[in-house]
Amino acid sequence: MRTRPLVLGALLGCGLLAAVYTFARQEAPTVPTHRFFHVQLGGSENQPVSGRLLLFAEEANAAKADAKDGKVQEVDANPFHPTQTAIAAREVSRLVPGQVIDIDADADTYPNAWSKLPAGDYVVQAVLDVDHSYNYLGRTSGDLVSSVETVHLPDAAIPTVTLDQTVPKNDPWAMPDSAPAALRDAAKTLHEQARPIDFISPVLTQFWGRPIHMRGYVVLPPGYASSGQRYPTVYFTHGFTGNVDRLLRPMAYVQAGMSSGQMPPMIWVFLDESSVTGTHEFADSVNNGPWGQALTTELIPYLESTYRMDANVHGRFLNGHSSGGWATLWLQTRYPKIFGGTWSTSPDPSDFHDFTGPDLYAPQANVYHKPDGTPWPLVRDQGKVLGTFQQFAQMERVLGPYGGQLASFEWVFSPRGKDGRPEQMFNRDTGAVDPNVVAYWHDHYDIAYRLQTHWPELKPNLDGKIHLYVGTADTFYLDGAAHRLKAVLDGLGAHTDFRFIPGRTHFDLYKEGDDRFALFKDISWAMYAVARPDSKLKPKLNQAQ
Repeated sequence: MRTRPLVLGALLGCGLLAAVYTFARQEAPTVPTHRFFHVQLGGSENQPVSGRLLLFAEEANAAKADAKDGKVQEVDANPFHPTQTAIAAREVSRLVPGQVIDIDADADTYPNAWSKLPAGDYVVQAVLDVDHSYNYLGRTSGDLVSSVETVHLPDAAIPTVTLDQTVPKNDPWAMPDSAPAALRDAAKTLHEQARPIDFISPVLTQFWGRPIHMRGYVVLPPGYASSGQRYPTVYFTHGFTGNVDRLLRPMAYVQAGMSSGQMPPMIWVFLDESSVTGTHEFADSVNNGPWGQALTTELIPYLESTYRMDANVHGRFLNGHSSGGWATLWLQTRYPKIFGGTWSTSPDPSDFHDFTGPDLYAPQANVYHKPDGTPWPLVRDQGKVLGTFQQFAQMERVLGPYGGQLASFEWVFSPRGKDGRPEQMFNRDTGAVDPNVVAYWHDHYDIAYRLQTHWPELKPNLDGKIHLYVGTADTFYLDGAAHRLKAVLDGLGAHTDFRFIPGRTHFDLYKEGDDRFALFKDISWAMYAVARPDSKLKPKLNQAQ
């Protein structure tokens, strides 16, 4: 339902009063208590559209100061500067050419209603997120966007923005010109030689009642076609916001590394763990379906029947970063007889006593406020807090009901609610944690708890297989949960390899010198040593990629 500004003149019952009101309005225009914008389709659009309509505004002078040549090309949300951009949203079930709809910039908004913005000039841009993927992927192919307009707020006039541009399709094989030549060459090779995975999972299809595809790529080592030998296999998966079209850079690094002899010859399987709900993390979930089962009982056997893989526990390894780090840590601890080791980097929380800071098990736990009332930080850069848990969660809520990082956790970890959606772990208004939901998280997905309670039965197949790397300055405070997991495993007498890399963040953990992916080399050789303990093969001189 849409609120419209009151037309006060229609309520005046006397001509004299109406004349006085008209004169007063000319002298001092009345500003509506709610900010509205008109939105329409551009002339080139000839079909009805639907989606989530998002409106972004940023103070004009600040935006121009940050823009190249002072020309603002885009106004967008930024979780690393969460108060920089004002956001308004509404669902659009059908917008036809020639139709004008209103968006109330005081209804569904972040961080506040737009009527509360300081007076001044703002740059504004509208986006129609046609497939509701904005929270995960941002602006993608087919989304409709407007030009950047400058408006003055507050104002009695209702501005109009026109959705007159379509986001073009991205080339997943394009490597930027700024990338090292070795990576650009590797990308060209991959475009020709990487083997795509498009496997329809029977168990996932049965769960969803429609065909569910498991996607990714297989990268074969140089000489595979003529060698006739079998190879160890690495299963790699990406972090949050990744998908099958965003795997090129790690694939190119592996291709370049093996071609140059800086990495050992292995088969690398790059897996897509994205879904419409965020990342499914290859966990068996009542909401997302049995992704772990599908991987271990369906996809891996299929791949091992197709390619010359070692096809044994000593030749199957796991590597992933962030959400991919949690996924690979989960897979190793959940299926220790299948995988020979995980090298998980900056994993999402593996002990919910430290869920990026908040202890979810504490009495009256709250993810917005510490016991002393101060806000829980969520994003930092070298000690400086950039955003809080509350800002992150409430921005995500306005951008869309699913696909965001926090909602993604709930789709993986939570029980299913009566409405068919996962139950929320915390109240988005107050930050209060639901202890019943957290109890379900604890019993099913707290890795530290699972290891602690099942270690006697897990130890024979898991001991010595957990390798975890995280920076001491991790951007999302993920080093805290890693310390707790290490303490649990140390208490069990487990043999593990935890590395807390001083000063490293979430985004430079793999970097050494000018080489952004150097840690890949160390990890690959450690895996190879497990699979080929008697090998005399050694890495060639490192070169920056």
